[in-house]
Amino acid sequence: MENLSVGLVQFSPSDDSADNRDVLRDAFGYLDDADLIVLPEYSAWFQTDNSLWRDGAEPIDGPFVTFMREQSRERSATILAGLLVSNGDSITNTVVAVDAHGVVGRYDKVHLYDAFGALESAVITAGDPAQSPLIVDVNGWSVGVQTCYDLRFPEVSRRLVDAGATVLAVPADWVPGPRKSEHWQTLLRARAIENVSWVVAANHAGPSGIGESMVIDPLGDVIIEARMGEIVLDVVLDPDAVLAARRSNPALRNRRYRVTPL
Repeated sequence: MENLSVGLVQFSPSDDSADNRDVLRDAFGYLDDADLIVLPEYSAWFQTDNSLWRDGAEPIDGPFVTFMREQSRERSATILAGLLVSNGDSITNTVVAVDAHGVVGRYDKVHLYDAFGALESAVITAGDPAQSPLIVDVNGWSVGVQTCYDLRFPEVSRRLVDAGATVLAVPADWVPGPRKSEHWQTLLRARAIENVSWVVAANHAGPSGIGESMVIDPLGDVIIEARMGEIVLDVVLDPDAVLAARRSNPALRNRRYRVTPL
């Protein structure tokens, strides 16, 4: 299996959908060699006031996903992007996976951010915990997808790894607050270490997020990390790193429990 070229786009989406697409178009220009591009949660449209979120939701075949499909086709890259999706009377916090052939999968966020004073469930309908794990094939690599607050629930990552993932992708809007940076970094590294897998996490830039998008190797070392501002990161993942790490740390083989949805 060949190396995987990964691009992360860290930006601060606004409630101007067209402007967000322009920002992303410019960012993609720095990632011509990427096989996989990971965008943050809520990349299509965002407002901190969640009572307005219905205004920013769009159908899965709406202008944002159409734009993603065009960009994916033009660049021969797989793109993972978060957006609010309208589903009749409800909306979901969804990550869509697109490649040159179109939409290849979606993941509706299961663990809604009802913590630290926030109440995402007031507006968003949670995804079904029994939905099939979203595993995206990118040049022979198996990329598992989760969203932001899911990171605090290790079962999500383990279920993805049980389904074959060797890369865990985390689109996020990890917001500022006491200990938030410490939690973000600790949880991302823990998910890499306990699953002996690559972790690639794309977060909002400030002010809506803490930034700190990063890539972590299967032994928990941070390979590249952003600060708070808008930036594009690119890194190459080596498949041998997973094989070597799982030989030296056979935790997945040694475990005695399996994860099933409630």
